[in-house]
Amino acid sequence: MNAEVIRGSCLCGTVTYETRAPTLFCAHCHCQFCRRAHGAAVVTWFGVAEDTFRLISGETHLTWYDSSEQSRRAFCAKCGTTLLFASKLCPGEMHIALATATTPIDQEPQVHVFVDQKVSWIHCSDTLPRLTQESEALSKYRDVSVTSSFTEVTKEE
Repeated sequence: MNAEVIRGSCLCGTVTYETRAPTLFCAHCHCQFCRRAHGAAVVTWFGVAEDTFRLISGETHLTWYDSSEQSRRAFCAKCGTTLLFASKLCPGEMHIALATATTPIDQEPQVHVFVDQKVSWIHCSDTLPRLTQESEALSKYRDVSVTSSFTEVTKEE
């Protein structure tokens, strides 16, 4: 894959963005924050240098939510699509939900992260590396504090 300019949008097309390759990473995230923010079992993100990212339209419809003390997520207030993630833990980066890209990016997913938080009904059959919260590569995320209204839901026996 080779993509110089990467474009994307929310479901309704109100919020549109543009960035440039090279991307910093592309990863499947299984963490509880991403799962709940997207209403999905896994979210695939790609990262770019923040200074290469720009909103083309819909800035007034883009709503930021502080999902922890360190991190925030942006979604379209019109259709609800979660598009972006930014964190004090990775300054200078903008993380973009790959499913919102309308043009190809320059790499395929390279890793599964936070597999220790994976839902039990998803089975990854690819050969990509799998990192847990205890993996050194994810060490900066170990102390992410949850917002007071966010608690783990468990199935009652």
